[in-house]
Amino acid sequence: MTTGPIYVIDSDVFISAKNGYYAFVICPGFWDSLIYHHEHGRVHSLDRIQQELLAGRKDEDLVQWVKNDVPDGFFVPSQDPDVIRAYQDIMLWVQRNPQYLDNAKAKFATEADGWLVAYGRVTGVQVVTNEQPRPEARNRILLPDVCNQFGVPYHDTFTMLKSLGVRYDFARES
Repeated sequence: MTTGPIYVIDSDVFISAKNGYYAFVICPGFWDSLIYHHEHGRVHSLDRIQQELLAGRKDEDLVQWVKNDVPDGFFVPSQDPDVIRAYQDIMLWVQRNPQYLDNAKAKFATEADGWLVAYGRVTGVQVVTNEQPRPEARNRILLPDVCNQFGVPYHDTFTMLKSLGVRYDFARES
């Protein structure tokens, strides 16, 4: 039985991790912990995030991890009828919102962020992103602001790792 929050991860978490603190050569445990917690029902992402990640260079570590190491079912389908309806509501709100510039609306429509919010709204999972809210923004629609609008909880990577009880220990080379 799964206890505790369930998380759906945004592409920026994966990309920031591989480019920074949790690079594959520095902290393979980060990547192993995602798979471990997926296998225990606490962590996953969406098919649309998978598509964004696979758009990288074919020889890149992250692309190779997604192709070769991520188990089936990690990237769940976003085509549930309830999720599609929630996504339509989110996109309607975005398009009708006079705060945002047209180029921000167009960019948001091409990204997976709206699908993450819709999925979270329907399933009750919590979104994990490294984006920070900026409710006054006009030229970019940020994931936390849309989560707030639709009552979907979101957290950063560190909050998720703490909640999951993840700990990375230093290992000396022999």
